[in-house]
Amino acid sequence: MSRAFLIVMDSVGIGGAPDAHAFFNDGRPDTGANTVGHIAQARPLRMPVLDGLGLGAAVRLASGIDAPGLGAEPRGLWGAASEVSRGKDTPSGHWEIAGVHVPWDWTYFPDADPAFPADVTARICQLAGTDGILGNCHASGTQVIDDFGARHLQTGWPICYTSADSVLQIAAHEEAFGLDRLIALCRDLSPMLHAMRVGRVIARPFGGQPGAFRRTGNRRDFAIAPPGDTILDIAQGAGRVTYAIGKIGDIFSHRGITRLHKGENDAALAEHLVRLGTQAEPGSLTFANFVEFDTNFGHRRDIPGYATQLEWFDGVAGRFLATLSPGDLAIFTADHGNDPSWSGTDHTRERAPVLGWGAGVRGVGQVGFADIGASILAHLGLPAPRHGTSFL
Repeated sequence: MSRAFLIVMDSVGIGGAPDAHAFFNDGRPDTGANTVGHIAQARPLRMPVLDGLGLGAAVRLASGIDAPGLGAEPRGLWGAASEVSRGKDTPSGHWEIAGVHVPWDWTYFPDADPAFPADVTARICQLAGTDGILGNCHASGTQVIDDFGARHLQTGWPICYTSADSVLQIAAHEEAFGLDRLIALCRDLSPMLHAMRVGRVIARPFGGQPGAFRRTGNRRDFAIAPPGDTILDIAQGAGRVTYAIGKIGDIFSHRGITRLHKGENDAALAEHLVRLGTQAEPGSLTFANFVEFDTNFGHRRDIPGYATQLEWFDGVAGRFLATLSPGDLAIFTADHGNDPSWSGTDHTRERAPVLGWGAGVRGVGQVGFADIGASILAHLGLPAPRHGTSFL
């Protein structure tokens, strides 16, 4: 019985989104944003495994850019995917890849001071048992800890912030505030935010002392549930084992998942993926997210760091593909872009690469995000999701 592996390289976009003009970063439209293309122009990339599958060809197909270093003749399945849902965020991208379009407009908090409505702030204070909150603004997750961490330790007030995504994030010191208390606060706040069509409430624990704060690996996302059955629901409902790696469990509200594997960082998640390449049962579905492209390098506009991460992950992909057997299918893709050469610090609206191992050597052209999930289920011999058409 064949197995399927779906690997999301978080924010590894390839430019060319047809509606990029309708999305903005710091007042600038995303037209022309190209995460992989612009990184390669800054420093040629060495990615023999993923370029061998067709990464460079996918960049050219999506955006017309020849990415320096990515010129291999494709030896796998390759194409470029466009998103329909009106969002360039994690839930929208992942849900659509998994066969469910987002049927509503997300709620975003204004880039103002304060950012949150008074009733939201009051609810946070009530749940936290505090007289106030810190932050209440748009902010970088690392900068906000530097800015407010010392006052947080003095007052005990949670640090609350948002971004251009539909999200409310709460940072608190694991020891001084308490990890369980932070997670409970975010969990209990999330129904109010989900009713407002805010996509996620995220617990962002950190440790250390002033001048040396660091975020820990105990992040928890409380995401609104997908509005329909995803490929995980369909596969599990058919009796298949489903594995989630990284934040997939949080993104899908832990629905349709048999076993969840998390880790301190992408290096730890890579070991889970390589191991499951050897150990996952026949007929199983493994769905993985590697987030550090986005969090550590895209939002921070770190071009050299992003390039190094891409090349590191190419080595992971090589190790993983070496574990697969005839009949298996692996697809590498992305959920949005985060061009580190772009203005602002937010995601960029881009097409995603579609790179497949185990489906022959062929180009599939321009496809939709939902076609990726439909193809995964077709490979597993399962019914198609609500949206998408298999390109296999």
